[in-house]
Amino acid sequence: MSMPLHQVALHLHPDDEVVIARTTLESGTVLLLDGETGSATTLVVRQRVPAGHKLAVRHIAPAAAVHRYGQVIGFATQEILPGDHVHIHNLDSRKFPRPLSKAFPQPVQPVAVEQRSTFLGYPRPWGGVGTRNYLAVIPSVNCAADVAVAIAHYFTPERIAAWPHIDGVIPVVHQSGCTLRIGSPNYRLLQRTLAGVIRHPNVGGALLVGLGCECNQIAALLENYHLMQDPDAHARIRSVVIQESGGSRRAVQQGIALVEEILPYVDATQRAPQPLSELKIALQCGGSDSWSGVTANPLIGLVADEVVRQGGTVVLSETPEIYGAEHLLAGRAVSVEVRERLLAKVRWWAKHARQFGMELDNNPSPGNRAGGITTIYEKSLGAVAKGGNTPLMAVYEYAEPITTRGLVFMDTPGYDPVAITGQIAGGCNVVLFSTGRGSGLGSRLAPVIKVCSNSATYRAMPGDIDFNAGVILEGTEMAEAAHDLLALVIRIASGELSQSERQGFGETSFIPWSLGGTL
Repeated sequence: MSMPLHQVALHLHPDDEVVIARTTLESGTVLLLDGETGSATTLVVRQRVPAGHKLAVRHIAPAAAVHRYGQVIGFATQEILPGDHVHIHNLDSRKFPRPLSKAFPQPVQPVAVEQRSTFLGYPRPWGGVGTRNYLAVIPSVNCAADVAVAIAHYFTPERIAAWPHIDGVIPVVHQSGCTLRIGSPNYRLLQRTLAGVIRHPNVGGALLVGLGCECNQIAALLENYHLMQDPDAHARIRSVVIQESGGSRRAVQQGIALVEEILPYVDATQRAPQPLSELKIALQCGGSDSWSGVTANPLIGLVADEVVRQGGTVVLSETPEIYGAEHLLAGRAVSVEVRERLLAKVRWWAKHARQFGMELDNNPSPGNRAGGITTIYEKSLGAVAKGGNTPLMAVYEYAEPITTRGLVFMDTPGYDPVAITGQIAGGCNVVLFSTGRGSGLGSRLAPVIKVCSNSATYRAMPGDIDFNAGVILEGTEMAEAAHDLLALVIRIASGELSQSERQGFGETSFIPWSLGGTL
């Protein structure tokens, strides 16, 4: 039986030697070529090619570059014939020169304020607009985490029903806070992350819980980041120290009383119409598959472009997962300084990985590879599509406060919860998260909106996924899907619950980046 190639596979760019199988192609299947991929009129599939995987449509010599999206994704480790399955058995990555554009783009001129779309958010006197209104209970050290959780969990929905404008009392616990050299990089990373949470626009009030003898002292945190100088800080921030309270039970009791003091202040702020320019959206991907770079990530990119056009901010991250595509992002930098700052981060990560006996091109996980992604270059090229097409305006350190509007980059690891923690600490009030294999990841600090690359995973995990980008493979126009996704973002920013919020997920997903060196 013969089938037209375009009905069963996607040819993403004329320069590509491979196509992406829409459905599993069995060995011996005869494909009718449509003239764009070679001179032969038919192509015989030589090995079974799972859906989402690559099929060669041209002869590829040993050591020759292989392209997808018109970009290099790896090099052939052996001769590859038309009809061959192209994957880890015959393709690998190696260093190669990646040219940079010499031009620098102009920043996007946002639409006038009166023309911007709106959402319902919580304006904050200390800066930003919240999409949620939480009272956060934050331990300074993991030794105080159980007390923090006990305080937060006391405030059940029934107990805060009298405060209708509060979305919850949440614990924000972590695994660090001691055995740190005071002033060390790890110490500064942790303090910067916690400070970002305390003054986050989604956090209307905060109770800090300390043990008493830890390296990360509450007083030092407040002083180092001038937190008590923020507007209304004395009304919205309290602290309790276990060793000074007579032990854990008494600290819980004192903590509950302190939270009750803050509740009226937090409840006094209500949702009001805010311009879309007040959104800071973290762009993330996890459990990616081959379709992520075809549907979900470009779709998120279109939404990102519109948020930038509206004057808002979108934050790309995961530095190890732009490796191999960094030249494309660097080519969009608005200045030499921004470009070099991005490339310096990539170089740092290559050195950092070698220190631990790793290489950045080891990155694709078993799930990524099962979904059709072969090399880090292929994964990165799909991942950067989340950043859309607007200029790169700035590059930030992990958890650094984000003040520049437009598309910016934050240096983070590729591990999803660690990256999201940094983006949220930097001020992101919504997370757009693409996945192909599926994910249940959530965050209590900001709603995580999961966008699935394919309909099969969407149908398999309906309680976890918020939006099905797989409809693009079934005929829905990308622009139409982007319109629908942006409408969902606005609804969720205005208070509608994401799927992970409906399940109460996110208490274990706050993971500040640690460089190692626990003593």
